[in-house]
Amino acid sequence: MPQPVLDIVALRSLTAIADHGGFHRAAQALALSQSAVSQHVRRLEKMLGRPVVEREGRGTRFTPEGRLLLEQARRVLAVHDEAVRTLLDVDGDTITLGSTEHAADQFLPRLTAAVEAVRPGCRVRFRIDRSARLVEAVERGSVDVAVYVTEAAATEGTPVGGLPLTWHAPPGWAPPAAPVPVPLVAIEDPCAIRRRAIATLAEQGVPASVVGDAGYLAGVLDLARTGRGVALLAAVGPAPDGLTPYKGLPPVPSIPMSALARPGADPATVEAAFAAVRQLLT
Repeated sequence: MPQPVLDIVALRSLTAIADHGGFHRAAQALALSQSAVSQHVRRLEKMLGRPVVEREGRGTRFTPEGRLLLEQARRVLAVHDEAVRTLLDVDGDTITLGSTEHAADQFLPRLTAAVEAVRPGCRVRFRIDRSARLVEAVERGSVDVAVYVTEAAATEGTPVGGLPLTWHAPPGWAPPAAPVPVPLVAIEDPCAIRRRAIATLAEQGVPASVVGDAGYLAGVLDLARTGRGVALLAAVGPAPDGLTPYKGLPPVPSIPMSALARPGADPATVEAAFAAVRQLLT
């Protein structure tokens, strides 16, 4: 009996659904029709014999099998894309920068400018992922420099500062009256910022309960915009659309961030990238 084969194109659609928060946004990002993205998911589900993505109201939810497939899909795509770049030399002088989702819109532009200043003409690629997977990618050599939450990975890296955190909710949002626990929305475990939110409220004697979670930040933002719960988010740059800082809960200390460079990376590039991150976090 022939061994099943994972379709690279379908796996790319699956990761786009997670990264962009749904079928419609994934289709836009991939320049495909929404029906094509849906067909890719059905192809994966047929191969596995079980659902991987389910509709949940106006959004989507990954099943346990879907979350496992998503994790493996990211690994497969990272190795595939690195192999293409290496074997075909399609990118020439290329730097791959990695960041957690938290404040990626602030980290990546600064990292890009710093790298381009010391390596004019180089191409800059990006990878957004969870901290532990970013560290693995750096150690494997598929990411050149990554910024991540220190306590979320086994490798400490180089400390580059603390990421400020603030509660966010829709304008005018208020928690239910006591003794009902404060409703939280967060990235699913393992997530250091989720743990920081729960621990801070517990230390202050504030009852809280996670009422909604998502595999990636886009899903958390969508949940928070509905008013179902308050989210603890990075507080650098402007607040996400539809949300505003909420001052009615105890403040949360900044969470330490680290940077890591692949072995053999150009020292001047690494120094410039690390300095750019420190400048943002000071």
